[in-house]
Amino acid sequence: MQTIKVYHYDAFSNIPNMGNPAGVVLNGENLTEEQMREVAEKVGFNETAFPLISTKADLKIRFFTPGHEINLCGHATMATIYALKTKGLLGDKSDFTIETKAGVLPIRLDSRDGLYITMRQANPQFQEFKGSLQELAISMGIEESDIETELPTLYGSTGTWTLLIPVKGLAAFKQMKPDNKLFPNILKEMPKASIHPFCLETYDSNAHMHARHFSSPFSGTIEDPVTGTASGVMGAYYAKYIKSDSLLNLLIEQGQEIRRNGRVQVTVKNGYGIEITGNAVYVNEFEVSI
Repeated sequence: MQTIKVYHYDAFSNIPNMGNPAGVVLNGENLTEEQMREVAEKVGFNETAFPLISTKADLKIRFFTPGHEINLCGHATMATIYALKTKGLLGDKSDFTIETKAGVLPIRLDSRDGLYITMRQANPQFQEFKGSLQELAISMGIEESDIETELPTLYGSTGTWTLLIPVKGLAAFKQMKPDNKLFPNILKEMPKASIHPFCLETYDSNAHMHARHFSSPFSGTIEDPVTGTASGVMGAYYAKYIKSDSLLNLLIEQGQEIRRNGRVQVTVKNGYGIEITGNAVYVNEFEVSI
């Protein structure tokens, strides 16, 4: 049996127990892939991150859900960088790179008004969804008529694939009760993708988009409170299908329905250069045994 120390941070908020929880393991160099997954399962958050030594970048981060490893996770990146910076492990650097399974990505820090972390995401990709909107609505616990058909429902990725589903308004979000075991049969093109309903009506008058994020059943979780990678690809979707501009600065809100209110700032340059900015806060630390 090994005892592993896990640091709990909440990302996309500066208030503990808001935003999105992530586990950060700082002494994971000698853990195997299966041990990392087992730690993530014991932790139980949507993601647990393991910062490691990199030969390609300033550091490497591996991300695990309780069920499997994923290529990139926005909120766990925020938590990890916040942890390393506040513990003095990044020195004075404000610009550096991280190696992920989605590629080597640049990170920028801004400490003028609290610590804010900006990460570049992979270039956006989109793929057609050919499945049933009716089945999709049933899997979320809403009516097919709640889905906005003047905008496309399609798969998108800036590092992790999700199905982007435009919804007409906030009322439907309060009704949503996901049955994620139904997702793989509906998402025939990408059975392991998550689903990400969003709308242009918001609780916060400063926000541009509202969303929820429902996990693939393979991940071992049901809902992700505030989602960095999905917010990034939402920004690309906004630029492609809603408002085209050479520079877009968007504010995404998420988490209100499950009392984990958080915000993600998304910058879109020329439709495809995607950056997300967020913050984090230390909550506590604990140990798990594997």
